Parts: sequence; C-alpha cells; structure tokens
Amino acid sequence: MAPWALLSPGVLVRSGHTVLTWGITLVLFLHDTALRQWEEQGELLLPLTFLLLVLGSLLLYLAVSLMDPGYVNVQPQPQEEVKEEQTAMVPQAIPLRRCRYCLVLQPLRARHCRECRRCVRRYDHHCPWMENCVGERNHPLFVAYLSLQLVVLLWGLYLAWSGLHFFQPWGLWLRSSGLLLATFLLLSLFSLVAGLLLASHLYLVASNTTTWEFISSHRIAYLRQRPGNPFDRGLTRNLAHFFCGWPSGSWETLWAEGEEEGEEGSSQAV
Repeated sequence: MAPWALLSPGVLVRSGHTVLTWGITLVLFLHDTALRQWEEQGELLLPLTFLLLVLGSLLLYLAVSLMDPGYVNVQPQPQEEVKEEQTAMVPQAIPLRRCRYCLVLQPLRARHCRECRRCVRRYDHHCPWMENCVGERNHPLFVAYLSLQLVVLLWGLYLAWSGLHFFQPWGLWLRSSGLLLATFLLLSLFSLVAGLLLASHLYLVASNTTTWEFISSHRIAYLRQRPGNPFDRGLTRNLAHFFCGWPSGSWETLWAEGEEEGEEGSSQAV
C-alpha cells in the first residue's frame, strides 16, 4: 500500500470516527459518572454491557462503511444473465438506460454515484460520514447501525449528565468538568442527528422508497409517470422485503406487477 493511501478520505473518516468513539467512552469512564459508581460498587455488568454496545456499534459502522453497497457489475455474471432473460419476458414500460458515466446498463432504481464512481443498485444516498454509498446490500445494516448507535448515544448522554455535578465557583467547576460538558453537548448533537436519520429511514423503508427517490421524484422517469410509488406493497411486505429479501425478484418485475394490478383495479372500477 502506498503511503499516501493512508491519507485517503475513507481512511481519515473511519479513523476519526473510531478515535472519537473511544475518546468519548474514555471520558465517560474517567469522570465521576454512573459508570465510575458502578465500578466502585462492584457492579460490572452495566459497564461491560455499555462497552459491548459501543464495540458493536463501531463494528457495524465499519461493516457498512467497507462493504459493497450493491455496485452494478460491469460484466454480468452467468446468474445475472439468466435473471435478465427471465425479466425480459416481463413487459417494461420504462426501458433500462445506459449510464453516461460508467456505461453500464442501469437496473431500475440504480443511480451513478460520482463520489464512488460506480452505479449502485437501489441507491439511497452517499453518506460522507461513512465515505460509502448506502444501497441495496448495506441499507438494512445501515438502519441497524443507526438503531444501535442511537441506543449508545442516549445511554452515553445519560452517563455524561450523571457526572455533571454543578457547584460554585463556576471557574473551578468548568476546569474540572469542562471536558465532560463538551462531551454532553457533543452527544446531544449526535443523538439528535441519529434520531432524525433513523426516523426518516424507517419512514422510507415502510413506504419502500429511497432518499434519492423521495427528494428527486420529479426528476425520475418511473416516478414521474405514475401518481404514487410503484414499489409500495404495503407496510408488512415492504418491511419483509427490506429486512428479509422477500418477495425476491428484480425491481422491473415488481414494477410490472404493480402495473398489472393497477390496470386490473382501474378496469374493475370502470
């Protein structure tokens, strides 16, 4: 590995996240918080649980950050060729288009990411804090990471508050608790951001849409031509498909099934 590769944005962002995570954890252990009180009383289960949750959130972060988000293969694999032959029999009102950047044939719901320089299946967004795209493969893990991270942040927020014992003079208090106060404010900001992100992604998952489709629906052909979301199959099926991969199949197939259902519904209405 070349030395300058260690200064790439991905390495710097992931290293910064790791250092910040363990730095905040160390501050919570060194100050007179509930963690210190549990340790002094010999109650090690809660501190150990907190450490395991922090480690789990960090491992989930690295997994989402480093894994393939669902890049569209430049050279289709044999299995993908069979799938394309099967889906070719499905009537498609929206023809697949070729990406003008990497020249691959884009499946439905795919988008080219200029930061990653690849097309991503079921593209949601490019996360600068991950330095990676969130797409078809890592989106469920991303939601799981947000959930666990929010639990850790809220617990850390409680621990930081438990160590803020206010007293006068304020100058002396600030010198002894200034770092813990900064940690509390930082955790408050991160908790707010993580909570809003988790709530928005759960809403999008429940309606089977993505951040890109939600924001740019007026620019996307398969959304402009229909009044509603063509991939919405109801809350239960949306959640089952997102977290368990059921029902399986390409988005082109699901889109065509939605078209057939819409035609049947309109004919019955008439």
